[in-house]
Amino acid sequence: MRKLFVWLVISTIISASTLSFASDVNVQEKRVLIVLTSHSDLGDSGQKTGFWLPELTHPYYEFKQSGYQVDIASPQGGMAPLDAKAFDEPDEFHQRFLNDAELMAKVMRTVSLSDIDPKNYAVILFGGGSGPMWDFVENKEINRIASAIYENNGIVSAVCHGNAALINIKLSNGEYLIKGKSVAAVTREEEIDIGQLDIIPFLLEEKLVERGATYVYGKAWQENVVVDGQLMTGQNPASAKKLAQEIIQQLQK
Repeated sequence: MRKLFVWLVISTIISASTLSFASDVNVQEKRVLIVLTSHSDLGDSGQKTGFWLPELTHPYYEFKQSGYQVDIASPQGGMAPLDAKAFDEPDEFHQRFLNDAELMAKVMRTVSLSDIDPKNYAVILFGGGSGPMWDFVENKEINRIASAIYENNGIVSAVCHGNAALINIKLSNGEYLIKGKSVAAVTREEEIDIGQLDIIPFLLEEKLVERGATYVYGKAWQENVVVDGQLMTGQNPASAKKLAQEIIQQLQK
């Protein structure tokens, strides 16, 4: 709770100066868009949710270290809700995040998806946390941006519950983007472990298979990253860093 209080305090004191996000098509190859949820209620449970911090920080710092500009967006724009439960688990980047005024400001003033021009990005990565199960699925802006990036030879990626974004993305030929592709995402076993199986609106692994994807299982809470051409997916928080590394490797080819 103390760290959650720190998060709330910092949110009130960060400078209100406007953060710019990239608009120059010529730098597209160096630009990554990370999408966080805007949803903060865990169904009807009375609990709060949001984005899962390591599924932002682990990829973000990998991209930054490799010289990529990273913009952060959300369906509604503005402050993305942080699931405070993330601070209950030790992580090497928690304190780095709390000390990183630039990243925290990006999270608190995310760009609305409606303001995103997909031509500006080589990569879109959908971060996890349970919130995406509610606001990533039937989102026209997600479909618009992700399909355009994919058809412009860019990379579409997602980690854990962020894979909910992939369910309804259709390409210009009318086919689902994930049809015939191999994917990894949060498993039924992992949903049971965190006590959400009866709360979430659907089981992600089942929906992905319904759309024609091949679901690749990994051990619960262990790294599992699946690369299928321009589609790259990770199963859980332990997969977030490796997912970013695979993306960077492909971008540098």
